[in-house]
Amino acid sequence: MPDAFRPDEVLDQVLQRWRPEVVPLLETFARIPNQSPAFDPDWEAAGHMEAAATLLADWAARRQLPGAAVEVVRLPDLTPTVVVEVPATDNQALGTVLLYGHYDKQPPFDGWSEGRGPWSPVIEGDRLYARGVADDGYALPSALVALESLAAAGGRHGRIIMVVEGSEESGSPHLAEVLAHLADRIGAPDLVIALDSGSPTYDRLWITTSLRGALDGVLTVSVLEHGVHSGAAGAVVPSSFRLLRRLLDRIEDPVTGDLLLPEFLADLPLGAVDDAETLAVALAEQGDIDPPFPVVGDLQLQGDGVAEQALRTAWLGSVAVVGADGLPPTAAAGNVLRPSTSLKLVLRLPPTCDAAVAGAALSRALLADPPSGAQVTWIPGMEAGGWAAPAPAPWLVEALDEASSACFGRPSARVGEGGSIPFMGWLAERFPDAQLLAAGVLGPGSNAHGPDESLHLPTGERITASLAVLLGRHAERAPA
Repeated sequence: MPDAFRPDEVLDQVLQRWRPEVVPLLETFARIPNQSPAFDPDWEAAGHMEAAATLLADWAARRQLPGAAVEVVRLPDLTPTVVVEVPATDNQALGTVLLYGHYDKQPPFDGWSEGRGPWSPVIEGDRLYARGVADDGYALPSALVALESLAAAGGRHGRIIMVVEGSEESGSPHLAEVLAHLADRIGAPDLVIALDSGSPTYDRLWITTSLRGALDGVLTVSVLEHGVHSGAAGAVVPSSFRLLRRLLDRIEDPVTGDLLLPEFLADLPLGAVDDAETLAVALAEQGDIDPPFPVVGDLQLQGDGVAEQALRTAWLGSVAVVGADGLPPTAAAGNVLRPSTSLKLVLRLPPTCDAAVAGAALSRALLADPPSGAQVTWIPGMEAGGWAAPAPAPWLVEALDEASSACFGRPSARVGEGGSIPFMGWLAERFPDAQLLAAGVLGPGSNAHGPDESLHLPTGERITASLAVLLGRHAERAPA
């Protein structure tokens, strides 16, 4: 290992740059209401996606990165993509690293605390509150600061190409075409890192070992041409809500919530139980024994203890009702048997399930033999496969532990995440020989997608420094 690289100095270099330079950018970024296309059909006319992409690209172009090329790739009808390409140190053959992030955002959501809001950033203590700053606005500036800090600490890096897309929160429907357009430019990376994942604690670098797949769509049950008096029709005309509930029982256990179709099931991989038990110990060391969610009353969580709950989150599927049509507000609800009910469903799939096969099975289950002869429609939407990481190479295991120890004071650890990053599955198929990693800042209290989303600033700094150390060690083992 070259003596010039000083990993112990990387964090100090990051600390000099991160809050003075990254945080002001994120505050400006947070004020742009660039909701992902699934939530803003008029995104192109609104111009918010263009504004956010341009902001990030302009900031990137001002960084001290010799030879860097910054571009906003604009393809017809697709959200802009920010691409940053940085040549290897001294243009040496040090391998290629592909970094991934996204800049589109979830909707505002209700329930933000007083003084906080999705588009009005505010710093309280060690947290920056606003929509999209942790998921995933921090990724691009943190990656570039990592490169600057690495160089300042005497380290080298390979060729870096960073792709920051604008449709991830919609299931990345634009990503495949963008990546196909960039295929020659991306080349064949030997290391891929997605900066859009989570950290169950803030005391070490957590590496994501798996991500679930996802399906969504709208299920509708119709029983009448128009609403009728519930006293006249009740007990004769079946309720559309009751019939819809029966359809849900075809795909999930109504008691446990476990998915029932065999296409939604997968076996646990080797190491998953050990990783879950490590997580349980880490949380206990942090004194974090309360439920990880803001439950009310005496709500009983599924899974016996932290380790089992972690396995359920990572390797079991689930269905969530995230929206409804046909249900008037309670204050305006009359005594009417409604003509129809529609529910938007989001299903999470185990990482190794085939999303296309699962989607076809879901359609068959919902549409076959409509209950009571009602009219049933299922309009499928997103279909995204999951991802399970291959065993990391020995050099990478060593580098991850070194990065975590240098920047957090503890070795790294592994965790399966319940969310989805379609990009990882795509890259795993395209570059089967590359080392693939996912990591990120979404830890306790981040509340991504919900009210009071926040970025834990010290973790942002330490993830940035860890990335710098990792990139330095990658360059040192450059392919022959």
